[in-house]
This record gives sequence, structure tokens and C-alpha cells, in this order.
Amino acid sequence: MQRLSLITTGGTIDKIYFDSLSEFQVGEPQIGKILRAIGVGFEFDLIALMRKDSLEITDDDRELIRRTILAQPNRYVVITHGTDTMVETARHLANIEDKVIVLTGALNPARFDGSDAVFNIGCAVGAVQCLSDGVYLAMNGRIWHPEQVRKNRSENRFEAS
Repeated sequence: MQRLSLITTGGTIDKIYFDSLSEFQVGEPQIGKILRAIGVGFEFDLIALMRKDSLEITDDDRELIRRTILAQPNRYVVITHGTDTMVETARHLANIEDKVIVLTGALNPARFDGSDAVFNIGCAVGAVQCLSDGVYLAMNGRIWHPEQVRKNRSENRFEAS
């Protein structure tokens, strides 16, 4: 595999709980630490693009993500993103050519025991190496096309739309 571009946008995967504030805030990106800790057999570039909850991501932010992807020399791109608007961002990126782009995130912060973050990142990294050019989501142990998936907020999972 060529080098992998990792683009982080924030979301639950990077959230930190502050007891004194009784709320979550988006912290530093976790994906680079996770991949280094497990000793992956490939090189990657980490671009910490923003630290936003996905409900705060705007169309201007989506365009920034798009421009950032286009500026990367790497064909393979994994994006960590909040789950609430991940599908909308994936749809915005849909017509980028000559790249394999996989968005992933977590339903629980990576720093929490039992988080799905490491599993989802592993699925995304495996998927980005095997899929044809296009945009996909890696969540809940499945690879999804953005036009065929939705987040079921009441069940806190992704499912076919």
C-alpha cells in the first residue's frame, strides 16, 4: 500500500469528558496514537483538519475537507468524522476521482473502555486498501455506500436506508 492520508475532523471518536464542566469536548486526534500503538505496517500522514462535533460541520467545512483530500498525493484516505453528519459529508465528497476515501468514527469516545473506535479504524484501514475508487463509510463492522446508509439515532448504529 502507498502512504495513507488520515484526515481528522473531530467527532465522538476524539471527545474527552471533563468532570468539572460536566460535558464532552473534542480533544486531540486519537487515530495516529491508535495506529502507532498497534504497530501498523504502513506509513501515514496525519492531517488534523478540525476539532468539531459533526453537528457543527458546515458546507464550508465539507468543502475544506474536499480541498484537503484533493491536495493529498496519496490515493488512500481515511477520515475520522462525527457520526451524526458523516453520511452528509460522504455524499459531498462522492465525485472525487482517483481516490479511495473511507470515513469512520465512533459511537463512544476512543479513550473510553469498550469504545468501538479501534475496531472501526481497523475496518476503515482494511477497507481503504481493498475497495475501488469512491467514497465509503466503515461503521458497525460493515462497509457502507453513502447513498445506502443512515444513522439510526435511537438504536445508535448505522443501517441500510
